[in-house]
Amino acid sequence: GKFEVANGGTIFLDEIGEMPMSLQVKLLRVLQERVIERVGDLEPRPINIRVVSATNKDLQEEIKEGRFREDLFYRLAEVSVNLPPLRERGLDIHELAMFFLNKYSEQYNSKVNGFKKEAIKLMQGYYWPGNVRQLESRIKRAVIMSDEKNLNAEDVGIAQNDTRTILPLDLASENF
Repeated sequence: GKFEVANGGTIFLDEIGEMPMSLQVKLLRVLQERVIERVGDLEPRPINIRVVSATNKDLQEEIKEGRFREDLFYRLAEVSVNLPPLRERGLDIHELAMFFLNKYSEQYNSKVNGFKKEAIKLMQGYYWPGNVRQLESRIKRAVIMSDEKNLNAEDVGIAQNDTRTILPLDLASENF
């Protein structure tokens, strides 16, 4: 049904790396033949769609392990964009944090309007295993719970010992 609704446009398939092999076969067929078949319908219906997909898995590794179809990978990977995880995006963390802070401050009519310098430093050094969704969730919670104008690291749920040491570029390059 979602493919039929997306006809003439774009469909987004999130977490494509989690798709069971049985569905991968069906998706490959749709992408190759450009038709769908409704359950109980006798006539295939042509579709014209663009597919955008995302995953946090290494699909090349999934192919090697037999968990992802190589032919489907090549159908989906005609144009690939590799987005590094939040922990590797340095200054983006502050910009994203401000975006979420402004969004939720407005939504919840909060007086929170910024971060203390130490909070920014610790957010930039935090590992962010939950990536951008974790950042958003923590900032939303902090905006709701805080009575201060500027959030500190504790408000965002980060302690000093939760961060990793970030080396200057020249030292990191030398170590590499």
